[in-house]
Amino acid sequence: MRRDFLLVITIAAGLFVAALISHWNDQRPHNASSQFAEEQLYLNGPTMKRLTLSFNGIAADWYWMRSLQYVGGKIVNYEDTHAGKFDLNDLSSLDLRLLPSLLRMATTLDPQFLEPYYYGALVLPDIDSNEAIALLKRGIAANPNQWRLYQHLGYIYWQQHDYERASEVYDAGSKLSGAPLWMIAMSARMKAEGGAPRAAREMYLHINEVSDDITIRHMVEKQLMRLDSLDEREKIRRALSDYSARAGHCPLTWKEIGPALRAAGLRVDASGAPLDPSAMPYHLSKGGCDVELDEYSQVPHR
Repeated sequence: MRRDFLLVITIAAGLFVAALISHWNDQRPHNASSQFAEEQLYLNGPTMKRLTLSFNGIAADWYWMRSLQYVGGKIVNYEDTHAGKFDLNDLSSLDLRLLPSLLRMATTLDPQFLEPYYYGALVLPDIDSNEAIALLKRGIAANPNQWRLYQHLGYIYWQQHDYERASEVYDAGSKLSGAPLWMIAMSARMKAEGGAPRAAREMYLHINEVSDDITIRHMVEKQLMRLDSLDEREKIRRALSDYSARAGHCPLTWKEIGPALRAAGLRVDASGAPLDPSAMPYHLSKGGCDVELDEYSQVPHR
């Protein structure tokens, strides 16, 4: 009876706090989307956490919902003042300066509340990538076993072309319980894009050995073809560069550098064109000074 009574009191107090917050919000001037958009939060996360006492979860939920309303209100306002619908793939034009503070407040009040981290990972990079990284790092510190936080952080580093950090983050996340095998594959791809193809190849070969997943094995096969093609194109470019240095111009046909291609161990077809790992001929580009994949090649183009 005593426990039930305390539970009822706790729920009632929580509802009272929520009502106070709602009442406070209702008393604000209601040209809200523009007014609230420009205001700063006068209480920081730790201070609000002390003020809300044992009702931090409720307060975190409110800030989380407020962040959604904030973005939604900005989009509605944009569409009201511009012709056509807003492009959700580019939030940089909305002036969402308060969003980092709202998400930071929600996650400070309840560090194990994962949704604000995931939302911030998707939205904040368009506004401030450093804020997005900081939010996810705090999320990982508070929730070290959540592999999806590592996934989002690795993706942001990849967008910044910071392949070394992206690879490290994907690798760390891949070791967590429940993490999918493709996390290891992403770490390998980051190594390849960052200039470490040998390490990437070893990781892909290891994945291929231990995986029974047909989809994963197919992806690994494609990425190994991509690495092979990168090696081949580097050899072709050296042959093109050597020919250009001798002849004073780039070759017009593959036959002009046929002996050099064969000497480099490349497969060539009847016309003398080198073949990529999917057996499609490479194409001369930039007036014969460079090489590129055929548009129908099965080798991943990126």
